Amino acid sequence: MFQVGIARRVLLPSFLLVLLLGLGSEAVGQASKSDNDQAGSASQGQGGQGDQQVDPLKRPISEKQKKQNAKALKVELSKTYKKWLAEDVAWIITDEERAAFKQLSNDEERDNFIEAFWQRRDPTPDTVENEFKEEHYRRIEYANEHFPAGIPGWKTDRGRIYIMYGPPDEIDAHPSGGTYDRPIEEGGGSTSTFPFEDWRYRYLEGIGQEIMIEFVDPCMCGDYHMTMDRSEKDALKYTPNGGLTLYESLGMASKTDRFTHGGFEQLGQSPLNADQSAKEFDRLDQFYKLQKPPPVKFKDLEEVVSHKISVNLMPFDVRADFVKVTGDTVLVPVTVQVKNRDVTFVNKDGVQRGTVNIFGRVTTLTGRIAQTFEDTVQQDIPAELLPKVTENSSVYWKALPLRPGRYRFDIVVKDVNGDRVGTWSKGVVVPDFADDKLEASSLILADQMEPVAAKNVGTGNFVIGTTKVRPRVAPSDGKPVVFKRDQKLNFWMQIYNLSVDDKTHKPSATVEYDVVNAATNKAVIHTVESTDQMGNIGDQVTLQKTLSAANLVPGVYRIQIKVNDNISKQTVDPSATFAVE
Repeated sequence: MFQVGIARRVLLPSFLLVLLLGLGSEAVGQASKSDNDQAGSASQGQGGQGDQQVDPLKRPISEKQKKQNAKALKVELSKTYKKWLAEDVAWIITDEERAAFKQLSNDEERDNFIEAFWQRRDPTPDTVENEFKEEHYRRIEYANEHFPAGIPGWKTDRGRIYIMYGPPDEIDAHPSGGTYDRPIEEGGGSTSTFPFEDWRYRYLEGIGQEIMIEFVDPCMCGDYHMTMDRSEKDALKYTPNGGLTLYESLGMASKTDRFTHGGFEQLGQSPLNADQSAKEFDRLDQFYKLQKPPPVKFKDLEEVVSHKISVNLMPFDVRADFVKVTGDTVLVPVTVQVKNRDVTFVNKDGVQRGTVNIFGRVTTLTGRIAQTFEDTVQQDIPAELLPKVTENSSVYWKALPLRPGRYRFDIVVKDVNGDRVGTWSKGVVVPDFADDKLEASSLILADQMEPVAAKNVGTGNFVIGTTKVRPRVAPSDGKPVVFKRDQKLNFWMQIYNLSVDDKTHKPSATVEYDVVNAATNKAVIHTVESTDQMGNIGDQVTLQKTLSAANLVPGVYRIQIKVNDNISKQTVDPSATFAVE
């Protein structure tokens, strides 16, 4: 809708130009006649100034001319909708949507259709941004920049697949072709190839797992096209005795056999492709599915809201944190918290048992599944103690490695004994921890924080690196996490990319800790420490602090940790809110 509005504003000047020029010889003649009549009148009324020009914007327009101008404007504006249908959404619009759009009779209906089109695909309909739409146009821009081949990049096969399914999980690129050792399932042996690329997707919704897509450039002109026949990249396929397979080089098969077995893949025989004919049907099915637009992952807004109301009967809270692992991987610990009072306990031999099933799925904006997890959580409580622990919570934790980017998190929790189900869905942005910028992980407020044994480093529930950190999860109503006065308050955070002094080979930074009373906005605790006091550290440092909640009067507080890098002069200052009761 935004783009349509822009097109109208840009095209109006061209319409005025058409209006001024007159559009056609008949219109010119009418305008000339009108000019002559007006010129004569002007001479008489202005003292004989017959050569004075008449303002063209004040010339009268005939009914026929008005219709011609309106028709011209409609043609110009219709180009905007044609471009949207034929270019912008060519690869993602379904056949049903395309047919419906073509039946619309006016621009208002088309504008409403386009708005609904993007809403149906919005992973976070409760926010202003439509991440799917933004990502879609980013992909078009990327395709045009990286995959042109005499035609715009979005029209090429690589551009189409990239726009529909996003970047692959792995690319095996051979931009110059050359010597190629075939895998045994392609016949083995060595040959020479045209430029080609193999794209691997771990999972594509509606297509399957471990999807391999091959693009070949037989003209060596940059025009890579998707192929079903993996032998198409073989530059010596039609050269007698050239590029022989393993069996052919051993005299166990003839090269002519490749062209006589009747399949569409002209690969030589090998021990691992005896069932090649059956596999060709799978490749043909995959090729067909890759031509279809991705399924619409998300429902209309009204359906989404109704769905959430009907199933959100089992309340629970979720927290996601972000910890840098490598330059392109972020650890995302997901914590699910369920209050014991919302779990149905069943008495068995004097023990009350509550059972909860948890299922989670992380998808990209196009619906590609990035991670899934599924677990059963049980809690056994002696029958006589159940009333005392009703207000306590059970916590589940799962650490997911993800690449930076936007994702949709869907989590379902089921109370097995009570047969109740709750859902939680949210768009989550996994940050990109740049290597040249001072960065910080999530600031975690934890009710447990303790070192782990060497054998458990990096493994187990709530373990991040060498420390067990169990987060407190804030309730979904916006209230802060709560600590009792008899509990410990733990703060955990990591700092990345501290600059290192060229002479000392050490970082130089100060860390300020402030606990501020939210009611008075005054600091009740203030401490400062420097990296010199932290021992032998590098460009990454883990900050861990513990204080007793008994030292704070009941109320709401804000913890703020400010890190100043004295070398790069950069600062990070994350904060978090909590309450003491």
